[in-house]
Amino acid sequence: MGRSRRTLPEELLLLALDPATGTTAQPQSLDLGLAGAQLVELALAGRIAPDGDRIAVVVPRPTGDPTLDCALELLRRRGAPVRAVHWIGGPRLGLRQTYLSHLERCGMVAAVPGQMCGVLPTTRYQATDTAISREIRARLDSAIRTGVPPDPRTAALAALAHAVGLGKHLYPGNEGRSSRSRLRDLIRHDPMGGLVAHAVMDVQNGAAAPPRRGPAAPGRPAAPEPARGVPMQPRHGSMARAVAH
Repeated sequence: MGRSRRTLPEELLLLALDPATGTTAQPQSLDLGLAGAQLVELALAGRIAPDGDRIAVVVPRPTGDPTLDCALELLRRRGAPVRAVHWIGGPRLGLRQTYLSHLERCGMVAAVPGQMCGVLPTTRYQATDTAISREIRARLDSAIRTGVPPDPRTAALAALAHAVGLGKHLYPGNEGRSSRSRLRDLIRHDPMGGLVAHAVMDVQNGAAAPPRRGPAAPGRPAAPEPARGVPMQPRHGSMARAVAH
């Protein structure tokens, strides 16, 4: 995969970045969305495919993107298709900070050091190439305004933006209510994006835990139970609630 094109996790993160404060909207649900966006990007690259409510690796060949390839390798090691809700609900330590650091290296954002309460070191991130952010936002606005079915990438971005709760950040207030509704409706235009977006929302609603297994039959050891529950995502990067410039 060439690096001339931005990936969905990068675009979702740029959408969530507040240009005034340098913080990200919906930080905890955004971490789930970034993990989901990786799945959609891998599907668009032909590496994975939906199998019911599960994700199956169909081509294990690396994409050339180190962060995506790490996710692809973890999926490959599972051996069998994994439920999207369990994958997204698993720990993704430092994923948001990984993408912020990547965007900084690419010159799309600039890290601005600061302090919280005059003591704790913090970092805000300001978009340096606002044309990129405007282009991403324009794609969503166009899909909402025209009603024309968007391309799969834009449809998936809209589905993820809705799933992580960016609707009120992008289209605030009563005047944005219809736009938020149409943003939600775009979820139906991409099957993979829809699957992942629903999984993100299920995790937030506490639906990621698999059912308990019954007792083992006599003479047979109990099968190991998969990891349960939804881990609390730490706020990596410690981005401050800084005042606007």
